Amino acid sequence: VSWRRSRSTRRRRRRAAADSSCSMHRRPATPRKPPDAWAGRPSAAAARPSTSSPWTSSTLAACREKGLWSSSCPPPGRATPPDSMKGFWRYLLKKNLDAQWLQGFRYAMFGLGDSGYQYYNFAAIKLRKRLSQLGATKPIIGIGLGNDQDSSGYEKALGPWLLSLWKSLNRTNPSLLPRIPDIINPNLNNLGDAKVEVIYYSSDDTPQDSILPDSKKLIGRARSMHPALKFHNDGEPEYMLKMVTNQRLTKKDPERDVRHFELEDPSSAVHYQVGDALEILPSQNPSAVNAFIKRCNLDPDCYISIRAKGGDEVSKSSPVNGLMDRIKLKTFVALTMDVASASPGRYFYEIMSYFATAQHEKERLEEFASPEGRDGLYQYNHKEGRTVLEVLEEFPWVHMPFEWLVQLTPPLKKRAFSISSSPLAHPNQIHLTVSVVSWLATPFRRKHGLCSTWLAGLDPNEETLVPCWIHQGSLPPPDPSTPLVLIGPGTGCAPFRAFVEERAAQRAREPTAPILFFFGCRNKDDDFLYRDFWPHHAQNNGVLSPEEGGGFFAAFSRDQPEKVYVQHKIREQSARVLNMLCSGAAVYVAGSSTKMPADVRAAMEEVVREKGVDAGWLRKLERAGKYNIETWS
Repeated sequence: VSWRRSRSTRRRRRRAAADSSCSMHRRPATPRKPPDAWAGRPSAAAARPSTSSPWTSSTLAACREKGLWSSSCPPPGRATPPDSMKGFWRYLLKKNLDAQWLQGFRYAMFGLGDSGYQYYNFAAIKLRKRLSQLGATKPIIGIGLGNDQDSSGYEKALGPWLLSLWKSLNRTNPSLLPRIPDIINPNLNNLGDAKVEVIYYSSDDTPQDSILPDSKKLIGRARSMHPALKFHNDGEPEYMLKMVTNQRLTKKDPERDVRHFELEDPSSAVHYQVGDALEILPSQNPSAVNAFIKRCNLDPDCYISIRAKGGDEVSKSSPVNGLMDRIKLKTFVALTMDVASASPGRYFYEIMSYFATAQHEKERLEEFASPEGRDGLYQYNHKEGRTVLEVLEEFPWVHMPFEWLVQLTPPLKKRAFSISSSPLAHPNQIHLTVSVVSWLATPFRRKHGLCSTWLAGLDPNEETLVPCWIHQGSLPPPDPSTPLVLIGPGTGCAPFRAFVEERAAQRAREPTAPILFFFGCRNKDDDFLYRDFWPHHAQNNGVLSPEEGGGFFAAFSRDQPEKVYVQHKIREQSARVLNMLCSGAAVYVAGSSTKMPADVRAAMEEVVREKGVDAGWLRKLERAGKYNIETWS
């Protein structure tokens, strides 16, 4: 049985730890990060899932021979498979696979979804349908569908589903997984070993040539050693960019702080396309890292290497090995372990209970780890936004070995932001439009998004470098000859600022098609983002100007008694929208995943119906790749 431990981010963490709200434009195709544990797993000594990804043709071929497979599907925000599944999905679509290819093959599947997205649990539902077409018509148990919008997140559905799976497997073949009885009837006195071992070296034992002065190489080394990043490691940062502009776009309202950032490589061009995302590795607060190391009684100056149990290095792709494969403990924690932003998973509390020396702490931790304590854990851990460091400080009589902390602390993940500049206009720069995340978790606990807060605090006059990777976006770059209908309320305007800049630069060299852009925000005076940019391109024969067939239309929802949104502006300009569609326009929508995408689509369908055109035309546009949506929660 092969499966991947996956989880969708908590509703709270979508705004904070992942800095995924608003301007971050969480890339919907990116898989959610693996869990610190999977729910419904009462015993730490029970069978442990593989950390390797199941989405490979070789995995399915091997499981096909055995006739059994189990996996989970990470949720995309659009109607395409997540990145980690694309090769596997292409394999399943091969024409030489007939309706009997998976006959007799049995599987179990759990989808990780978020009903805030238009395509809720799309990957799991689509995969189930394809497996059935290939002959796998008898799953072990029914498909499970987790919803991150539930009060306890995806675990509300996952716990009962897993217990049902274990019982079904045990009835089918008790010898398949001999430890299943331990899962169904756990013995909490048994604890297996951590999956990794940490080897310590004093600074005197570490060769001088193993100490890397190069920041890019240091980041690559640290992250190649972390077990949770083993299969998602992009190596060294592609660029180390300097912040040259940090400009606030909104008025001084603590609830809405949107920034315009400009990052620059002064020595060379930065290679990207419009529609791409910039992935950033944020820096943690040094005081938080120091507090974590002190709380765990660790030596910050010692050097470590990390190996899987059994002696193999965790990372086979590490750029260094042997004596060179060492890193300072403090550096490893700072670059790989999210100690002051992310909340730990349920399994973290379960393992903590084994190392609690005070009975009252042990009992409370065991309650949090139990199915009965799920609601209490949700309130304490997720709703109140407690971090790993805060949890450890609130249970001072728990002394977890560093091996378990490495395994269970959520990894420090890169954050993806939509790029809001064109490489034609700014060849050595990347611009971002970022909402600085801050909210009250409780009346007395204010939380801040890690990456957005760090970026907002950078001073352009200082020499701080930002580790960056370019990530292909979900909005394909349009051809210059294709008319565009763009809908981007709020920070959804970010990628479309890049589209407009790109087309303006292209227009200086060749004829280009017009653009209609629909923008929306609350108040013209408070949060009209790039208030000078859009009018500039909407006049004097600019790419948004009516003289060139374009147009810019802004909906300020709170500036009049009745709220006005982008869908209302689309209906007002129905004739122009339909004319653009009939001219072969591509439609792009970016913004909040709540009601906006559905409301915009309903307005577009109304526009085409009024003119006697079948509303199914929009579905044809979508299948042709000319109706593109990028949304986030």
